[in-house]
Amino acid sequence: MLEEGKLKETKKVGRRTLCWIRKKHVRLALAETLSTFVMMVFGLGSVAQVVTGGGVFGDYLSINLGFGLGVAMGVHAGGKVSGAHMNAAVTFTMCVFSRLSWKMLPLYVVSQLLGSFIAAGTVFTLYYDSIDHYCGGNFTVLGPKATAGIFATYPAPYLSIQAGFLDQVLGTAMLLFCVMALSDKKNQPAPAGGEPMALGALVLLIGVSMGSNSGYAINPTRDLGPRVFTAIAGWGLEVFRAGNNWWWVPLVAPLVGGVTGALIYKTFVEMLHPKNRDIKHSGSSECIPLNQCEKDNADECVNC
Repeated sequence: MLEEGKLKETKKVGRRTLCWIRKKHVRLALAETLSTFVMMVFGLGSVAQVVTGGGVFGDYLSINLGFGLGVAMGVHAGGKVSGAHMNAAVTFTMCVFSRLSWKMLPLYVVSQLLGSFIAAGTVFTLYYDSIDHYCGGNFTVLGPKATAGIFATYPAPYLSIQAGFLDQVLGTAMLLFCVMALSDKKNQPAPAGGEPMALGALVLLIGVSMGSNSGYAINPTRDLGPRVFTAIAGWGLEVFRAGNNWWWVPLVAPLVGGVTGALIYKTFVEMLHPKNRDIKHSGSSECIPLNQCEKDNADECVNC
């Protein structure tokens, strides 16, 4: 009887735990964390392989492919649950344009930071021996054997803070401009089921065209989570001082750029769509305007 009672109590606890996990906010947080983790493991892993391999196991294009395909896999992992933003600039922009409730912003940002931080720890563990062998156990931020750049972004030696800020604003503006276009049913959206690869190709395109100045972070949570990890893991506070205190640029500039890019698309394309939903034109139906999207419905979130 005692064993039977314990079994029943265990089942009750299991059911309560399952019900808790099924709650909307918990599901969103788990999906967003896992999506970001998947993206970052593939992205940071590709950087680690290129850096520690001295170019033998890949080059700059490998890194772009790693992040691009990582984004695609991240969208597959949680796109139908949280929208797989994986980027605080995307989440912030969706809130500004009423595609996501402001009360969801902290949940998304914390989940993205957690996913990025855990991914950095995972890649560090996986490549620890390789990193240690490459730099001789001297974890440095700058210099010929610097390894901090595996995890967070740093500006090129020639780049000023002003130019770097513009670099991040423009890169993120292009990201959100194209995300808006890919999700606009009245325009030329990504085909159903093809959104992950379209978004991955977009990130790849930004990398190969705008990545050399500062590593195209275009994502505050992608940069801050791993940067905090490196500060703890052995690189120290130099990760925040390097590049004339560069760390704040990937945090602020993408937020400005994201809203700018989305605003340009909304002003010059979306707001000029015909208002009659029944109007026929070139085989593409009109989408619901941003201001009519349901704020608290996660399925309305744009995948990115």
